[in-house]
Amino acid sequence: MSRSTAACLLLVFLPPAIEARPMTQELLLGHSAHGPEFDEGPRQRPWKFENIGRSHFPITTSVPEVQEWFDQGNTLLHSFWYFEAERSFRWCLKLDPECAMAWWGLARSTRGDRSKQFLTEAVRRKGEASERERMYIEAWEEAFVPELSGAVEVLDEQERKSDDLIAEKLALIAMAYPDDIEAQALLGRYTLRNSSHFGNELIYRSVLAEEELHPGAHHYRIHNWDGPEGHYALDSCEIYGRLASYSGHANHMPGHIYSGIGMWQDGAYWMDRATRVEKHYMRERMIFPFNNWNYAHNRNYLSYIQEQLGMAGRALDGARQLLGAPLDPKYNRKEEDSSVFMQGLFALSRGLVKFERWDLVLDGETIPWRDELSDEMWRAYSEGLAHLGQSNLEAAIERLIELKGLESRIEGERLRSRYKLVLGELRGLVAIESGEALKGLALLEEAAEEQLEGWHQANDPPRHPRIVSNVLGEAHLAQRSYVLAAESFERTLLTVKNDGFALSGLARARFALGDDEAASRAFGRLRFVWSDADPRLRWLEDTYELGLEADPIDDSPRTQRRYAYENLASFGPGVWEPYPAPKLDALDPDGSRVTLEDYAGWNIVLVFFLGEQCAHCVEQLVALEDRIAEFDERDVQVIAISGDTPEMNRQSLKMGGLGMVLLSDSDFANAKRFRSYDDFEEMELHSTIFIDRLGRVSWARSGGDPFMDLDFLFAQIDRANGEGPTVSAGEGSIKEEESGL
Repeated sequence: MSRSTAACLLLVFLPPAIEARPMTQELLLGHSAHGPEFDEGPRQRPWKFENIGRSHFPITTSVPEVQEWFDQGNTLLHSFWYFEAERSFRWCLKLDPECAMAWWGLARSTRGDRSKQFLTEAVRRKGEASERERMYIEAWEEAFVPELSGAVEVLDEQERKSDDLIAEKLALIAMAYPDDIEAQALLGRYTLRNSSHFGNELIYRSVLAEEELHPGAHHYRIHNWDGPEGHYALDSCEIYGRLASYSGHANHMPGHIYSGIGMWQDGAYWMDRATRVEKHYMRERMIFPFNNWNYAHNRNYLSYIQEQLGMAGRALDGARQLLGAPLDPKYNRKEEDSSVFMQGLFALSRGLVKFERWDLVLDGETIPWRDELSDEMWRAYSEGLAHLGQSNLEAAIERLIELKGLESRIEGERLRSRYKLVLGELRGLVAIESGEALKGLALLEEAAEEQLEGWHQANDPPRHPRIVSNVLGEAHLAQRSYVLAAESFERTLLTVKNDGFALSGLARARFALGDDEAASRAFGRLRFVWSDADPRLRWLEDTYELGLEADPIDDSPRTQRRYAYENLASFGPGVWEPYPAPKLDALDPDGSRVTLEDYAGWNIVLVFFLGEQCAHCVEQLVALEDRIAEFDERDVQVIAISGDTPEMNRQSLKMGGLGMVLLSDSDFANAKRFRSYDDFEEMELHSTIFIDRLGRVSWARSGGDPFMDLDFLFAQIDRANGEGPTVSAGEGSIKEEESGL
């Protein structure tokens, strides 16, 4: 676009009174009138949820309807569904802006400066609340006022101290108001970190004696027993998962418990449900994976459990789903370890190493390593193992030297711990292959012991691909030290119940020792755990070659489902896909109707801007027009839509040379359908939306500011139009898919 065209855009869209003024905050339309803390989070009104459980938390309000929405927000908080809880509490404030407890609910639903401000507003209004409500507000006030410099929900030791203080205050509320079930339930939430598991159990039993289906009590009870004693919470797993079946986290947490005690079939069933419930929610509510806090963790964890079931293909497909999800420069950055992308990278690299797909580890393309220190570490480790797996000791030694060279740059307790483990394993294996068996076995022994000691802290899911005691067991088998091999595999099974890799090794070790009975039992357990494993896994084939006879044995606290035969399609789709674009029905400058069907087969960038009075919108329009040729190269039609009338847009076109289409949405019906409208403050929002050739919304950003990172937008368009990751459809049960039913 020429400079004259850009100048015309500025002159046409900016009224004379605004034209020469600097862009100040009051001119930035689309921002909340209540402050920046409202520019983030949900901007559309809530809806009544079903299948999330029920809880009742009486509050003071001048509007009776507020109580319903507060109860919904409180119930959602019991399932850690913070984003949707915030939406309900925002609606409470829409109806009753002076409701102190709604502000308190917002403080609990958010983090950082936003939470700080919401809590401040609650404290400001606590004088109008009841004595009981003031006790709740003051509990949070006393716990967090010293930390209000930036984060209400702080981390590590600071958070533990805050939890302790809140727990103390909640105990006082429960004593003062013995009928307040919510005080008891929240007490069980805030004693999770530091109190006795058995003491916490008494709290949950007290709540459930009064309300047997209280979602919070069942949820916190599951967290309380998450680990090797998970069998204590098996009844709550089934109750909570069915009680709050629309909540992804309520399906996720039973998967935690079951996998923690080696019930991998049930673990996969619940974790798969969790991912499907999340995908259904995202599709229904037009939300992306990077806006859904728990989805990536669910899918990564499901891949881990599928690995434990020997379902390598399924696990790797899930990893590729995460890697293929839309990126976002703020919410799904490759640099962030908690991002959707990174969860996918973890799952892919873990699965490829675990199942010894050495060609893919070494091809330089399959694993999208980043230029980050942690990836340098994992890459050197993974490729070192791959070279050993391909009998290339010289190349493995080069990777080990590279890994050792990173030591001085490794910082932070978590990364140092991981570095020590990968270095110990690779050093041990290289030493063995170099003829220094005793040294190598000693290094593996040290690494194995340290890994198993910290297993339950690192299992969320584990980042390290292999259980080093299994690696040690295989090394002992190769040295024909069968007693030591059996001991290594049995050590794994004490910590990681029913681990298929350990069961295979144990069967082979016991068989070599002549203990056919123990070997057959290990083989029977393996047959159950890996009953639906991928064909030709070497651990399974090596065990079958022993010629043992054993029926499948489910060595679990209770009978499990057969995951592969469960039809989970009713809970949601098996694969995340972009959601269908809503209806577009707007007017062009001549007053003629325009719909998406008019651009069938085209890529579309749909930009909602706030009309001629919006100064910072013009910056975006100028930037888009300046690069219109790059959009044309990608077969992208840029459509800019606002509340301006067709006549106003016709005047804009008189300058000529515009490559974008201008549309009118005078009643904001399109803005509302595309979630570019704030229902709480009844105003338009800025939105940039990419609609692919199939009419699906592949990426979008809405909020108080226009999106200006066009380089990212072009990269996302190119990515969406390229060859995406190949994944299975995931409809029906696994066995139905395999049989073509």
